[in-house]
Amino acid sequence: MSVETLAQPTPPAGGEKKLTKLQALRAQRAAAATTPAPAWPDAPVFLPQLAELIRAGDCCGLWDGKTDARLLGGYVVDREKRKAIPILGEPDARVLRRLDTFYKAVSTAIGRRTDVIPTPVMELSDEGFGRVVLIAGRLVAVSRTLRDVHRFGFDSLQALDDAGATLVEEGVGMIEAHPDLATLA
Repeated sequence: MSVETLAQPTPPAGGEKKLTKLQALRAQRAAAATTPAPAWPDAPVFLPQLAELIRAGDCCGLWDGKTDARLLGGYVVDREKRKAIPILGEPDARVLRRLDTFYKAVSTAIGRRTDVIPTPVMELSDEGFGRVVLIAGRLVAVSRTLRDVHRFGFDSLQALDDAGATLVEEGVGMIEAHPDLATLA
């Protein structure tokens, strides 16, 4: 037996090669690059704010070549993808980052319209249940119960835009109804 044959690992039974974690990650990224970007809505209200916030966090310019639709593609979890996610599970870091960025974008959009920037406060259990509130001064501008956070996503970019715009309108309405509480420190 030669040295070359000893150095190569033997494939597992069944003739299939087992991928290393790095190879699996590269294959996943290559598949994501060939996946078409979700359809961009006609007149988005909230999506530009969310894309701007995500791009602000890109310190190395990795996302400069991506369109906003491709950049926000991680927020789209269609029915087939959602069915593939188990009902019970722990949210991973990517999902938590998307959730946090979503509510920060809502907070920023409210601040641009009212000159009062609410602070997002999120409390989550390990199973993905909890609450998020946007607090402006002494006013709770937006309050939402979170459940199944590991399955967080929207059916389309239009649904994402509608959900974000609804939360922004709710927060703006609360701040305009109670301006004295919103500016109280």
